Amino acid sequence: MSDASLPRAMRQPFSLKFASNAFLLFWLLLAAFPLVWVLVMSFKSPVDAFSSSAADVLIGPRTVADGNGYSVIDIALGILVFWLSIKAATKWLSPMAAGDGFLQKVFSWAIISVGFAALFILGFFVVAPWVAAPLNALLGPLGTPVIGLTAQHYEAVWVENAFYENFRNSMIVTFGVVTVSLTVGTLAGYGLARSGSTFAFWILIIALIFRALPPSVLVAGYLPVFINSAEILRPFLGENAPTLYGQPLAVIAVLVSINQPFTIWMLRSFFQNIPVDLDESARVDGCTHFQAFRWVIMPVMWPGVITTGLFSFLLAYNDFLVTSLLLDASNQTMVPAIAGYFNRETTTTDQVEAIAAAVSITAPLFLLVMIFQRQIVSGLTAGAVKG
Repeated sequence: MSDASLPRAMRQPFSLKFASNAFLLFWLLLAAFPLVWVLVMSFKSPVDAFSSSAADVLIGPRTVADGNGYSVIDIALGILVFWLSIKAATKWLSPMAAGDGFLQKVFSWAIISVGFAALFILGFFVVAPWVAAPLNALLGPLGTPVIGLTAQHYEAVWVENAFYENFRNSMIVTFGVVTVSLTVGTLAGYGLARSGSTFAFWILIIALIFRALPPSVLVAGYLPVFINSAEILRPFLGENAPTLYGQPLAVIAVLVSINQPFTIWMLRSFFQNIPVDLDESARVDGCTHFQAFRWVIMPVMWPGVITTGLFSFLLAYNDFLVTSLLLDASNQTMVPAIAGYFNRETTTTDQVEAIAAAVSITAPLFLLVMIFQRQIVSGLTAGAVKG
């Protein structure tokens, strides 16, 4: 709605509008600056990355001197490849995301993301260098390197240091936590939202108290059980009973214990916003309680489930304390692995590699928000369809 259509009393004065927009822009730049700056640092040599001169960090003279410079032609071709990759993904792959089913949309967006990544990598690392080499030789000054960029730190992190194994472990832990938390949370939240008993109220209070406990308390309580799990499980599983300490399953159990009370409380509030008339109408039409939950309530609950799932994802994905205490080096997730770069005789090269690894783990977060942005906004504002 434009300002012209609003009543005069509802219109903001220009000074207030300018001040609020300027304040918002300032905080946006302030919040984005660290991410943009470390992104630039991750593509520079250690000398340029930690230079006291901002110009050296941006331009990278030492990186250019080391033979990792890009000319105006290279930069133009890189921008062109990026733009063409977006256009190709939008034109060829986006129609695949037009389905109505939630799982179909998730699968389609996953294909689009992989397709865009494949097109960009093929174009940027294969086609662009092949085209740029003769152009740089022919165009003289335009082919002279003007800015230093190198991907050697990302190559060292993902290939030499096998960071992909830490990524795999993070995905295992995150998937386990989100799956268990949402499965239990939706069922418990629905049951508690539809129950008016005093017992349900006390369950919620106990869950809130449990959520207030420091994670270190839960880790200390579970640790002896995980260490002695082989002996505890031997009567049931025999000599092949596993030791849970150091395994992702132990982290999943603790993080679910930490996250589950919050999940139940949040999903219960979403379910309370759904009219009970929907349940009653489904029951009149012949549905059982579970069928009413599955086929009538859940379709209007997806914004709430996705919003709650996002918080569960962030808890498991960004956890440091639990994963560093319960996982050994072979099963370490990404966040503790990045901290491990500073646990040995740290050099500036190690620090830049740590920055490259830190930038890498932000990509799934951006992708997640881009895919589910509508559901997240709907869940944070409305929670569910009200009637």
